[in-house]
Amino acid sequence: MTQAAPASAGPPLGIYIHWPYCARICPYCDFNVYRDRGRRQEQAALVQAIVDDLHAQAALTGPRTLVSVFFGGGTPSLMDPAAVAQVLAAAQSLWTPAQDLEVSLEANPTDAEAERFSALAQAGIGRLSLGVQALDDAALAFLGRDHDAAAARRALAMAARTFPRLSLDLIYARPGQTPGAWAAELAEALESGAEHMSPYQLTIEAGTAFDRAVRRGRFSPPDEAVGAALYETTQAVLEAAGFEAYEVSNHARGLAARSRHNLVYWQGVDYVGVGPGAHGRITLGGVRQATEALARPADYIARVAESGWGFPELEALSPISAAEERVLSGLRVWPGVTFAEVAPLGLSPEHPRVQALVDAGLLQKDNFRLRSTPAGRLLLDHVTRQLLV
Repeated sequence: MTQAAPASAGPPLGIYIHWPYCARICPYCDFNVYRDRGRRQEQAALVQAIVDDLHAQAALTGPRTLVSVFFGGGTPSLMDPAAVAQVLAAAQSLWTPAQDLEVSLEANPTDAEAERFSALAQAGIGRLSLGVQALDDAALAFLGRDHDAAAARRALAMAARTFPRLSLDLIYARPGQTPGAWAAELAEALESGAEHMSPYQLTIEAGTAFDRAVRRGRFSPPDEAVGAALYETTQAVLEAAGFEAYEVSNHARGLAARSRHNLVYWQGVDYVGVGPGAHGRITLGGVRQATEALARPADYIARVAESGWGFPELEALSPISAAEERVLSGLRVWPGVTFAEVAPLGLSPEHPRVQALVDAGLLQKDNFRLRSTPAGRLLLDHVTRQLLV
């Protein structure tokens, strides 16, 4: 019998659950991921460790209102739907679910995984984030994906019928990609009926297979001018279709379509992180605490068995570190950050660095709040570097 969640007190809370297994490791990925094959016994132990970790962290946080649960990875659509239901039931028993609690899961569009959509919906998933990445066979092969464009279209159609909310991920700034071809690809993606789009510019991360390929001269990513043109194409096509760019790489058709999980991160809401390598941020006694679980699944499982939770220790963030995090995440979304949140950095409406960025058209300000402009979002790394020097 599931125990009743405690009465809510304290700030709201999100949960991030990291499922680290993938059928194939993509060449651009630098996440904490492992091959899925031959790990069934470990995976069963991991599910129990995640549940136990949730119990231990609930004792730390005390009663909270649960606003978001997100299964990420890795490829959490490879999870047994019964395991998804087990983890979700634990979360909802430990904290008070909000009436509009959003439960999301990342999925890949292979036919084998798409067949699990109905069971995942029955387990409690309300929003599916589908990693389409491209609708072109050559691009998918370049990206190392294990599905083709036809499988992506079938999965999109099935997901749209199955889940109340559907988001799709796409990768642009691929070698040789033109704004015209990208606009056509976006237009086709819009026909899927998805109400949320996450187009990400291809980034060559250190240590990945793509990083090695670039260093060996096998391909070159587009230059900054092409990347900027593709970004502007993204904004124009999606805005014309009624999608608001509520974050640098996330677009939603209406307020309800925005990702609650994303907003938890960018607006500085507390979140518990469970699963190998998962990060968390929880406020205890008025101090923002960082957690980072052990990365290897076996180490994480052993750590939970030993201590109750999967991270070595709580790390109290200094006021300056917490304020820096608010700058880096808060300027990604339109509400921005309040000057009260970044006061430990000495930033104010009159600060010379703030005023210089406002004069350059990259930031907007009033007496209470600082926001990035559309031009500032395009140069957000530059903007944040200038603020945090």
